[in-house]
Amino acid sequence: MDAECLECVPCVQPELPAAEEEDSREGADETVGDEEGREQQDVPDPESPETSVLGDDQKDVICNFEQSVQPRKEWIPTVFSCFGKEHFWCAGYEIIIQESIENYGGVIWPAAKALCYFLEENRDEFNLKNKKMLEIGSGTGLVSIVACILGAHVVATDLPEILGNLRFNLSRNTKGRCLHYPEVRELTWGHDLQRNFLNTSCVFDYILAADVVYHHTCLDKLLETMKFFCQPGTQLIWANKFRFKTDFEFLSDFHSSFETEVLAEYPELEVKIFKATCKVD
Repeated sequence: MDAECLECVPCVQPELPAAEEEDSREGADETVGDEEGREQQDVPDPESPETSVLGDDQKDVICNFEQSVQPRKEWIPTVFSCFGKEHFWCAGYEIIIQESIENYGGVIWPAAKALCYFLEENRDEFNLKNKKMLEIGSGTGLVSIVACILGAHVVATDLPEILGNLRFNLSRNTKGRCLHYPEVRELTWGHDLQRNFLNTSCVFDYILAADVVYHHTCLDKLLETMKFFCQPGTQLIWANKFRFKTDFEFLSDFHSSFETEVLAEYPELEVKIFKATCKVD
């Protein structure tokens, strides 16, 4: 994973209320109606001091110092929620991620970058080729994209409002680069897991999650979801930047629920990567 850059793409478009927009159209009609009269008034007077003779082979220039456009109303721009793109390199490919500021899942967080780097650097130990992998909280799709490029059969999941941008990024960056085309599925942590993922909870070789733990109210549901998918034979790899007290409280519950080990630490990012497997009764 090489250096990345951030390109901001502002999207600004004027928007007028309906009533004011109607006034503007009426004003435009009046202007068009005055064209004939104005053509008669604009005939240059050779004796006028506003006319400068430039020469026989050049046209006269009429200098009218009256302001031709009067501002009718204040312009109020509407700023749409566009953010930018991030560029990465993985396994010889450039990855371009479209971000959005609509929600937390629309941007790339530090643990996702760290996990991608870890997977690429340790592909011999964690060989994803032809492995079935589920990502919890895929967000922009960066981790799922890297897993695809490394050969995994990926199911990327997130909330309904995240899926549009997730699908776009996955399609854009995996076409012609992967053994298995990625699947995108809706997943709300702790809700309808048996019904929505019937007969799939035991088939995943890897469960990946990056920066899914932060200051939110769904931590119990997240742990429930991790337990549901992490069946015997499954390895859960979780990367997270530890920011808040709640992060460490979740880590304690995580240790209690799984057999865990630390795979890597990145102190400069405050990120740790853990591997977890089911506890043997």
